[in-house]
Amino acid sequence: MGKEKNVEQITDMEVDFAQWFTDVCKKAELIDYSSIKGMFIYRPYGYAIWENIQHILDAEFKKTGAENVYMPMLIPESLLQKEKDHVEGFAPECAWVTMGGSDKLEERYCIRPTSETLFCEHFKDVIHSHRDLPKMYNQWCSVLRWEKTSRPFLRHREFLWQEGHTMHATAEEARAETEKMLNVYADFCENVLAMPVTRGQKTDKEKFNGAEATYAIECMMHDRKALQAGTSHYFGDGFAKAFDITYTNKENQRVNPFQTSWGVSTRLIGGIIMTHGDNNGLILPPKIAPVQVIVVPVAQHKPGVLEAASKICDRLSAAGYRVKMDDSDNSMGWKCAQYEMKGVPLRLEIGPRDMEQNQCCMVRRDNREKAFVSLENLEQAAGQLLEDVHNGLYQRALKNLTEHTYEAHTLEEAKQIQQEKGGFVKTMWCGCLECEMKMKEVAGMSSRCIPFKQENLDDVCAICGKPAKKMVYWGVAY
Repeated sequence: MGKEKNVEQITDMEVDFAQWFTDVCKKAELIDYSSIKGMFIYRPYGYAIWENIQHILDAEFKKTGAENVYMPMLIPESLLQKEKDHVEGFAPECAWVTMGGSDKLEERYCIRPTSETLFCEHFKDVIHSHRDLPKMYNQWCSVLRWEKTSRPFLRHREFLWQEGHTMHATAEEARAETEKMLNVYADFCENVLAMPVTRGQKTDKEKFNGAEATYAIECMMHDRKALQAGTSHYFGDGFAKAFDITYTNKENQRVNPFQTSWGVSTRLIGGIIMTHGDNNGLILPPKIAPVQVIVVPVAQHKPGVLEAASKICDRLSAAGYRVKMDDSDNSMGWKCAQYEMKGVPLRLEIGPRDMEQNQCCMVRRDNREKAFVSLENLEQAAGQLLEDVHNGLYQRALKNLTEHTYEAHTLEEAKQIQQEKGGFVKTMWCGCLECEMKMKEVAGMSSRCIPFKQENLDDVCAICGKPAKKMVYWGVAY
């Protein structure tokens, strides 16, 4: 036997969920700390997950007509000041460049916290006629927000994301685009990441700075806290007016177009970890796993074992699976623990006894179930088991969401549920900011969204007793 290595233990999530999360990020080799607080290093395995997310989403965006562009990293202060609400919202988080080489700059430049203002400046130059609309742009980039506290994937000062920015001739078109892109994100979360979502609109207090309406998808993590996984914003013509973007419509009049923006970030990876992981580490949904099948030869020193394992790798690769073989001199126990830690959806074992019977053993990461599979049926069986892993993860996450979504009819009841059980609490709401603030103050919950699927739980607001307008989901959020 070669030298035995131990896979490092991680903290149990029941003991300390925050420490469990950090342990998984580090020990599954997703991320590392840099010398600047809040700026993280994406290690190859972590970045590969992002590349797979990017690859799938980019294709979905292009199906809607979006084109990729790239805007500058720096925004002149004078440009940022053009949209008052927008700049006020981001001012505390802005990082500024004041020197160019050894010279002091005449004007400060903000390192982009988001790029609405840059897109608006460009749209002013390229939109002149109704024939120039719609403009459907997306960019993949990093943004910088000088957060006071940071956590891997969930809150970085510099993080990776995509931001879509579109311009439309009518408010109806722009609103439809906002909802369509939210549904693209929701479908991606459910069908690719196996993360069930609640779709809805943010309250005025929680909406994006400068937006008329913000839509969001909210997910529930293992610890029953909420994670906002993606947002889509309808801006109306506010930015267009602030930046003097006009075009000549079919009636030959100069009018303002209507705008949207939408985005998801590497925070999704944090969501995957906290939705699916367990006390053995990460569990990756198969569609974005950098390695979908890890092939582990058993008794690899025996004649023909490595050759048989290698042949299996070649067959699975040819069938389009992302597959890797570990023929290192680490022990079988170490290998199993290591790939469990890294969340590989399927482990395939083959040894002398399997070869005699023309079979292999496949082990699912989500529930550790073993299946003995004939090598004649290898590719089809691998595909079916990967689908089973996805469905298993989705059903488990859905169970967590449905079992920990509660109904409350008073503020006290909402507070008690949150303290004793966590999760989402749904109540009726009058629409007043005072009641929203009171829920936060008394029960410690912020509004997560006004779900598109409304229910009439009561005729009155759970907080003040006045006539209710909407049902709201409340929760403690990351």
